[in-house]
Amino acid sequence: MTEVIEASRPRLGRWIAAGTALLATLATVAVGIGWWAVNDSDQRFPAIESESLDHQQAALVEVLRREHERPGAGPKYAEGVTEPWCADFVSWTMREAGRPLANPNSGSWRIPGVYTLQEYYQSLGRFTRPDVGYRPRTGDVVLYGPGSPMGQHTNIVLRADGDEITTIGGNELGRVRVQTIKPAEMVDLVGYGRF
Repeated sequence: MTEVIEASRPRLGRWIAAGTALLATLATVAVGIGWWAVNDSDQRFPAIESESLDHQQAALVEVLRREHERPGAGPKYAEGVTEPWCADFVSWTMREAGRPLANPNSGSWRIPGVYTLQEYYQSLGRFTRPDVGYRPRTGDVVLYGPGSPMGQHTNIVLRADGDEITTIGGNELGRVRVQTIKPAEMVDLVGYGRF
């Protein structure tokens, strides 16, 4: 009988570890859903002073304004593929603005994954972590890790004001959406792909 009890202890430990991991995952999902629900108010497209933008930034802002006013469904931005489409939205809008990205794995303009988008910016030397005092600017791509309230996600900076940035992203509650955040208070904001 003692042998049976001894043999079941490792199994019990694995069950406890699995249960703890499941509870942690459910808590993260609940916090994320709560954050999205509180921040569900899609803002108007902000006024952006065009004199402060270069011609590529201005072209991107016009594409983003158009997509905010008349958004497509996810497959529009993903070459017809049905998938989580936040990185597809970033890729598509950059291409439409005349500044296409290049997928490091395929060479395509479309980078469908947030982590691959980060790798792309790192390979170009245009990735900056948020803790280095960098002030985001119009056109920068914000990259969030899986621990953020939005989960692993990406969107684009429209403007920076003081300690806040206004962003636009695809697949935010299933749509194209504008929101304002305080990067210093955002959990798991991984960094910025500089425009």
